[in-house]
Amino acid sequence: MPSAIITSETFRFFRELARHNRTEWMNENRERYRSQVVEPLHKLLDALAPSMRKLYPHFDTSGRTGPNFSRINRDIRFARDKTPYRTQMYVMFADAKTWKLGGQLYVGISPEVVTAGFRMYGQGRGSILSDSGIPRVMKNPAWLAQQARRLGKKYESYWYSVEKGEWTKNAGWPLQPENWKKLKGWVVRKQMKPATATRPAFPREAQKILADLFPLYRFLSMP
Repeated sequence: MPSAIITSETFRFFRELARHNRTEWMNENRERYRSQVVEPLHKLLDALAPSMRKLYPHFDTSGRTGPNFSRINRDIRFARDKTPYRTQMYVMFADAKTWKLGGQLYVGISPEVVTAGFRMYGQGRGSILSDSGIPRVMKNPAWLAQQARRLGKKYESYWYSVEKGEWTKNAGWPLQPENWKKLKGWVVRKQMKPATATRPAFPREAQKILADLFPLYRFLSMP
């Protein structure tokens, strides 16, 4: 039997980081970070990459921070509590050329939960969500209703609007045209317990989820 890629030590690291979110602690535990977080996530990327390239050959699977891995360092200028590190990391799949502007399929690891899903945000100049994704949905609302029927019982959905200058999280599927006129981001995901990620079969389970949600990426983010 193959061994698990993600272990309980990965979750232990994030829980301890949440309690000791300081530069001094991270410096003392830098080797743990590499062996218990960075290396397992690289192995997870390698395990998922072949199936993701079959879905879409232009998915970036180079292993770079940015297209494939979120940064653990925070920009404290925008952090309310000014802690220097994030207590979760993501493995992400997006188009090699447009990963900053389009959607992503992802797997996220945090102290108490594992997520796998699709997400797309529309802030910034050249946003694919704003320029082509939203117009596509507005022209074909039946597509969105079909996806809600297909996926709604298996996955959590929520979307973001900006109300009085503040990002506002809205639960459910953005099925109404007025939702999409003000939509700034959309997430469809499955939440799992940490024990799910520590099973040898987890990469296969994650791949099935990402394949299930790939039509969302294809419709909203691909040319």
